[in-house]
Amino acid sequence: MNEEHGTPHPDPIPGHLPVRMRGPADMAELLPYLLGFFPDDSIVAVGLQGADLQQGGVIRVDIPEAPADWPRAAAETAALLVRLSEQRDHRPEQVLLYLCRDPEEGAARPVLGTLGPLAEALRTAFEAKGVGVKESLCVSGGRWWSFLCRREGCCEPSGNPVQQARGPGPVVAAATFAGLAPRGSRKAIAAGLAPLGEPAAGPQRLAIEQALRHRPLTGGEAACERAGELLDEVMAEFLAGAREVDERRTALLLVGLQDKLLRDRAAEYAESAELGAAQRLWRFLARRCVIPFDGYAAAPLTLLAWTSWLAGDLATARVVLGLVLRLDPDYLLAQLLHESLNGGLAPELLLEGVRAERARRAAAVDPTPRSGSGTGERRPLPGPLTAAEAPYDEQGIPSGPDDGREPGPVPGRSVRAGQPEAPGPLLPGPLLPGRRLSARTRAAVRRRRRATEALPGPGSGLRAWGGAGHRCGARGTAARS
Repeated sequence: MNEEHGTPHPDPIPGHLPVRMRGPADMAELLPYLLGFFPDDSIVAVGLQGADLQQGGVIRVDIPEAPADWPRAAAETAALLVRLSEQRDHRPEQVLLYLCRDPEEGAARPVLGTLGPLAEALRTAFEAKGVGVKESLCVSGGRWWSFLCRREGCCEPSGNPVQQARGPGPVVAAATFAGLAPRGSRKAIAAGLAPLGEPAAGPQRLAIEQALRHRPLTGGEAACERAGELLDEVMAEFLAGAREVDERRTALLLVGLQDKLLRDRAAEYAESAELGAAQRLWRFLARRCVIPFDGYAAAPLTLLAWTSWLAGDLATARVVLGLVLRLDPDYLLAQLLHESLNGGLAPELLLEGVRAERARRAAAVDPTPRSGSGTGERRPLPGPLTAAEAPYDEQGIPSGPDDGREPGPVPGRSVRAGQPEAPGPLLPGPLLPGRRLSARTRAAVRRRRRATEALPGPGSGLRAWGGAGHRCGARGTAARS
């Protein structure tokens, strides 16, 4: 299992939903509203606390591909939910479990039987922690089944539709009224960030190769400043409404962003008036990380997660950080944002560091005397420039990739398959200057990077149904609490 998430930020969904679920039908319908997206290929565990079974912590974990890994994943899921619940408030009394996996294309049989051993491993793991399983659902292909249903004739073998003909139930209506809306599936969000395919990938690949060939062997402040000028120039265009960059400048930016100095400067575009343009640019650049340079996407994707978090789009931020940490488990800035977002840290605390660094750069001095002057003259570092003001060629690319990693692709394979970022002793960039990222934390991120969501604990107002036993027949209007 992968990344651990600490106490979550109080703002993410599900917000205040003053309803009580009547049974698994409401439970299945509410799932994408709990996370902000539909969790493909996922285990989702919802803690229930107190005598009224109020919703506690919520976590999502990737389903391991190998069934041999399921018992370990189940044990770690149970331990993680219990630990997070205890850190925030109280250990859960019971848990709601979801196993989500769509059938393979053309498959006639549902995945219910396939995931049965995982459901049993989860039940055993939670009961070993003293937490009873209130309900355990398989959600697949728009239908749901209960792993706990034992009554003859209770459930249809074909399952129950998640979306009812009568329209959304009261739990979903309450979520919608609260302004909550899923952003599609996790796979759909990731697919929108996938590298360009052929034939569009060809020209971009050639441009990246050319940028690497002309990359200077030695860098320095001048090279970094020129890369920053190009970044400012392109960002100014996007702030003015642009939605694309030519292949040559795209390649220069992608190679430049492998240096953490330019990447951290890019993170400074974080004010509310800049977020929309910045997100468009980071999405554009991430899709231009064509194979075999797809590993370069870690930088623009991390910047997209950062700006999405600042914009309040936590669902996208979590999904994108999950992509980065699967792409490169040792990417330090993604680790920082991941731990911060899910550790309850408000983004404004990180934003203070970013603003301070931006102000420091703006107040920097140019010690070089101007012609006819005997002393240095104070001037701001370059802001957005036009192409005429700031001619930029391949010689301006900074040479030092992040923490010494060579940014070129491994011959014969995609960068995505390897080349981890060399770990550094400090958290990258100015976001939390001087704070150390422990070896234990880095190891936890590498070991558990599939757990990509941990949502709010008590206080949502959402409650499970009372009584014992499975309630497949409990459909219709949910009783308000």
